[in-house]
Amino acid sequence: MIKIKKTMKHGKLLLVLLTNIGLFYSCVPTKELKQENNNIPNHYAQQSTDTTNSAIIKWKDFFKDDNLIKLIDTALVNNQELNIMMQQINVAQNEVKARKGEYLPFITYGVDAEVEKVGEYTRNGAVEKNLEVKEGKEFPEPLTDYSAGLFATWELDVWKKLRNSKKAAALEYLSTIEGKNFMITRLISEIADSYYELLALDNQLAFIEQNLELQGNALKMVRLQKEAARATELAVKRFEAEVSKNQSHKFEVQQEIVEMENKLNFLIGRQPQPIARSSGGFIDTPMDTIYAGIPSQLLLNRPDIRQAEYELEAAKLNIKVARANFYPSIGLKAGVGLQAFNPKYLTETPESLIYSAVGDIVGPLINRNAIKAGYNTANAKQIQAVYEYEKAILSGYIEVVNQLSKMDNLKKSYELKENQVKALTASIDLSTRLFQSARIEYIEVLLTQREALESKMELVETKKDQLMARVNVYQALGGGWN
Repeated sequence: MIKIKKTMKHGKLLLVLLTNIGLFYSCVPTKELKQENNNIPNHYAQQSTDTTNSAIIKWKDFFKDDNLIKLIDTALVNNQELNIMMQQINVAQNEVKARKGEYLPFITYGVDAEVEKVGEYTRNGAVEKNLEVKEGKEFPEPLTDYSAGLFATWELDVWKKLRNSKKAAALEYLSTIEGKNFMITRLISEIADSYYELLALDNQLAFIEQNLELQGNALKMVRLQKEAARATELAVKRFEAEVSKNQSHKFEVQQEIVEMENKLNFLIGRQPQPIARSSGGFIDTPMDTIYAGIPSQLLLNRPDIRQAEYELEAAKLNIKVARANFYPSIGLKAGVGLQAFNPKYLTETPESLIYSAVGDIVGPLINRNAIKAGYNTANAKQIQAVYEYEKAILSGYIEVVNQLSKMDNLKKSYELKENQVKALTASIDLSTRLFQSARIEYIEVLLTQREALESKMELVETKKDQLMARVNVYQALGGGWN
């Protein structure tokens, strides 16, 4: 009968416990997850459905200039921002290991030594006074205590809080990997843009020097014309002013070259020094075809979109972790060791053997506002992650569309500017001969030389913009990190 009563008593206790857990379930708030919208057009503006995509090309195959490739290689090793990001990846990786260890048992060891003197006219003192360790052997005074043992604690992850936390950390780690890849694409794009800017400045400087030579010859001619009374002092002064203007512009371009070289040096993580480059043939640099593929490939190719996707999935898991905090936690504690008042008795078993095992269930009951706030925060972050993901998709798509349009318009613009340069270059010699034969005024020679120089400078700028647009399309499509 006694056993039956005990069984009934334990059954009632279990029933009460399950009832309380059921009440915890019913009181836990639930919010509906905001679903992300990853819809994207089926094709770009040119109505192409070809899936060939330049984003899969490795950056070393995309660029043909060996000097540029060497600069990028150096930057991938020495760039400070990239190295900072690598340390963030290490931090995220260690966080995964830490979260993984949380749902495994914690086992510790301990060694303890204690000495205690209690009053004789106390309960403990009276007991020790009248108690013998062995027959004829009293307890020592003061009483020492020595112990050594192993202890284990383990939280049973019945609500998957710890496992979801570990999965969220793993997703955040993958997010930092994609963040690093996105930084690499931006870094490569910036180095290439700066390199092409430097080549353009070299060519502009060369055109200024060529024009200065032409203007110097024209100035000599005008002075001779003045001596022959076929030109005025005004013509001489106007040509002198134009020469001075272009000489001043030359120094401005030289300064821009120094600054652009140092910008590249900063990006590749080294002290200021000349940048190796080959500026000849810049104008004739061929424009290889870029294949954009279809917009849906951006979801797979762009690191920033994948980064936002991982962060969104991690945010969903963090909601589950925050919700699990409403449920009671179930823990197990156990220990085994040896204890005695004298070290020589520690090895005497079973007399010195000690052990314990404890199981507990602890859950929030009153004042759960902090848990509710954490749960609401996790939901808000999930909604924020949805918007970040949708923004990354929209931004990537618009970026590709803009750059594809820019490449097309720059190609048309370059062809027209090329014709303009050819016409104005030919008109320089023609205007000079007409001025020598007194068939035109000096001002027409001056304006022709000025317009020819401006058209050449614009042609160089357009070629630079073409090369930069090609790089930017490659980067926008998701290429450059592999």
